[in-house]
Amino acid sequence: MLKVKSGDLDKLGLLYERHKKRLFGFFYNLGNNPSVSEDLVQNVFERMLKYKESYTGDGSFPAWMFRMARNVNYDYHKKTVKENVSKGISPENVRTGIDDFLNEKIEMEGNTVLLKQALERLPEEKRELLILSKYRDLKFAEIAEIVGCTEGAAKVRVHRALKDLRTIFLQLEIR
Repeated sequence: MLKVKSGDLDKLGLLYERHKKRLFGFFYNLGNNPSVSEDLVQNVFERMLKYKESYTGDGSFPAWMFRMARNVNYDYHKKTVKENVSKGISPENVRTGIDDFLNEKIEMEGNTVLLKQALERLPEEKRELLILSKYRDLKFAEIAEIVGCTEGAAKVRVHRALKDLRTIFLQLEIR
């Protein structure tokens, strides 16, 4: 990223090839459909180019990238809610169509579906922490940098999110 910052814009393409799958998975696991996830990945790289001067190289690049991805996701959903409210759809009903986008094969696997449902029921902040920790394999130090807390606080938050996920999963399993 430091080379992009210094003007070698071809290196951004290399960064895109290296990280597009991780970012796509991040957005997809946050409940976005594949098409929206691809658009959001593009938005992240556009934003990287726009804000390349803000990259200092002090922290890890993935932490900086995922922090930007969080902001892109937040902005997208904020815009979506605003548009749906203006169309007469209440914000509570915005996320109801998420299950339509699940892969049919995955739906056949009971525990995977229950886990996905449990993940969807978690508050956004906890879901995001689990995706960064368990699906994207980021270290607690990187997660702490992304969410703006200490490494210890990140560990505690991930642990609590896992505990909540387990509780929701067990409730779904009993039904």
